[in-house]
Amino acid sequence: MADIARYPFVRHLRGSTTTHVQHLRNGRVRHSGVGVSFWYRPLSAVLSEVPVDDRELPLLFHARTADFQDLTTQATVSFRIVDPAAVAGRIDFSVDPETGHWRGSPLDQVAGLLTETAQQYALDLIAAQSLADVLAGGVGPVRDAIAAGLAGDERLSATGLAILGVRVVALRPEPEVEKALLTPTRERVQADADKATYERRATAVQRERAISENELQNKIELARREEEYVAQRGTNARREAEENAAAARVATAAEAERTQVLAEASAQATRATGLARADAEAASLSAYRDLPETVLLGLALKEMAANLPQIEHLALTPDMLAPVLAKLGTRGAE
Repeated sequence: MADIARYPFVRHLRGSTTTHVQHLRNGRVRHSGVGVSFWYRPLSAVLSEVPVDDRELPLLFHARTADFQDLTTQATVSFRIVDPAAVAGRIDFSVDPETGHWRGSPLDQVAGLLTETAQQYALDLIAAQSLADVLAGGVGPVRDAIAAGLAGDERLSATGLAILGVRVVALRPEPEVEKALLTPTRERVQADADKATYERRATAVQRERAISENELQNKIELARREEEYVAQRGTNARREAEENAAAARVATAAEAERTQVLAEASAQATRATGLARADAEAASLSAYRDLPETVLLGLALKEMAANLPQIEHLALTPDMLAPVLAKLGTRGAE
């Protein structure tokens, strides 16, 4: 909006870089342009102010498809006023010379014109297709239809409006219909997820079975090796027992042979000793054989005395000596 300075009997207007200001007096153009500044008399001046910057117009409208389904379309139209004089001649952009405010709502009129025109092209496209086809095609066909229709519309060109771009944000059916349309896809996705889950479980079961089989094979192999170990240990024990028995037999035989040899040697020694003793006794007896009896008796007494214990006192009675003396006398007489 332009700035208006108030002075007695006159006013001063200063425009901006995004607005086109036109000053008419007595039906003739006195000032016109973007960013102009001028003096004017409020009683005779007719002012109009047209914005020339880029503007965004959001659109939200309902359309009915060929299968009688309601579809909400959300879009945005970018436009610009390229001919301010033409649009000022068709739409009231006049401003109050005192305040600088628009007398009406010209931008609402422009918005209504663009909205209805854009809706018309979108409705023509959507009405010719079913809801599933529209949703399957996406926002591209609707956007292209609106952009092409607005760009070729003669009324907009004559009004001085230029379409800079069209964006379709969303195409939304009714919530119940959207839920129904999403159900098959959701079920298919869920089925794919269940299939993937089952396949993952099957793979896990196969892997577990392979692991169990490997563990079983390991146990079988360990049992076989343990059996071989037990058999080998028994063989080793049997062989060790046989070796020990053979060694014992050899040791026993050697001990028996040694004992026999020792016995034979002892017998021979005993025999030799006996023979020697016999020879000694024989020699001794042969030496005693020619001795007188008295001598033998004396030797016997001497031998007995040598073998008797020590005698401190000896008492000889006549009863003990009489027979001996008598016998000795007899032997002497002889």
